[in-house]
Amino acid sequence: MVAREILEKFRGKNVLITGGLGFIGSNLAIALAKVDANITILDAMIKGHGGNQFNIEPIRDKVLVKIGDVRDQATMEDMVTGKDFIFHLAGQNDHVISLTDPFPDIDINIKGSAMLLFCCKNRNPETRLVYTGTRGEYGAVKQLPVTEEAPINPRGIYELSSLTAQQLFKIYHDNHGVRSVTLRLTNIYGERAQMNHDRFGVVNWFIRLALDNQSIKVFGDGLLLRDFLYVQDAVDAIIMAAASEKAYGELFNLGGDTPLNFKELAGAIVKTTGSGNWEYAPFSAERAKLEPGDFYSDISKINRIVGWKPAYNIMQGLANTIDYYKKYREQYW
Repeated sequence: MVAREILEKFRGKNVLITGGLGFIGSNLAIALAKVDANITILDAMIKGHGGNQFNIEPIRDKVLVKIGDVRDQATMEDMVTGKDFIFHLAGQNDHVISLTDPFPDIDINIKGSAMLLFCCKNRNPETRLVYTGTRGEYGAVKQLPVTEEAPINPRGIYELSSLTAQQLFKIYHDNHGVRSVTLRLTNIYGERAQMNHDRFGVVNWFIRLALDNQSIKVFGDGLLLRDFLYVQDAVDAIIMAAASEKAYGELFNLGGDTPLNFKELAGAIVKTTGSGNWEYAPFSAERAKLEPGDFYSDISKINRIVGWKPAYNIMQGLANTIDYYKKYREQYW
């Protein structure tokens, strides 16, 4: 949990969350609403990307929602003006779609980030930004756990577009004084994620299958290792990074502290849900092309500089997530 004194740094502050009706953005908004931050949410509500008005139901009267696109200059000039903190979570994060159409990644992730930074430079250079990228920027790795100094080798257009956006934030930080923190997220799961397709969010999709009493497909031999991070831990890290002066200009891995293989993950979900089952399945051609092998993050840097570490283990996170979707199933599928 974020220490109260850290959360209090956002009391009364003007905050913009792009992609704020989506998975992580809505959970972030709910956390910041606890200290009466003045929250503006910008979301384009692009079909299939997880934007959901129900996500902010607990704080609907505490936030201002604008439907708009980060690629639009007039919109962004208005949105960034007067903001103390900007959390940039809007993006095309479908790993599979870029195999057939690379342009949404390039247009939304690169142009959208460039537009945000350009407008901040011109209208509000004193704001502070947090950008959430992806661990996929590393690609296949040779040494585990993966540190921030590991070689970069993105395997898909989505990952490349995220890396390019990250470099844009660095350029504007270094050259134009628009301060930012970059986080590389890995396998976030939890409440308020979209549940209509399996193209991102493997844990949540496994949960949906189990709740529907269906069979979870575990690809290959099921022994691939990943670190999975509960969304409330991710939100805590985002808030703590934004509040830390030492974090600006830095890049941090943001992942779990205990790797898990997919057999263990599927088994834990079936056990916690009390329904469904799992079975082995071959990789699809699309997923095989993008599969980087074992991956789990070294999170010692963010712990050392920001003071963050995960508070929830996998069973706690799964239990909370499953309880949420059992209660609000009709809002998500």
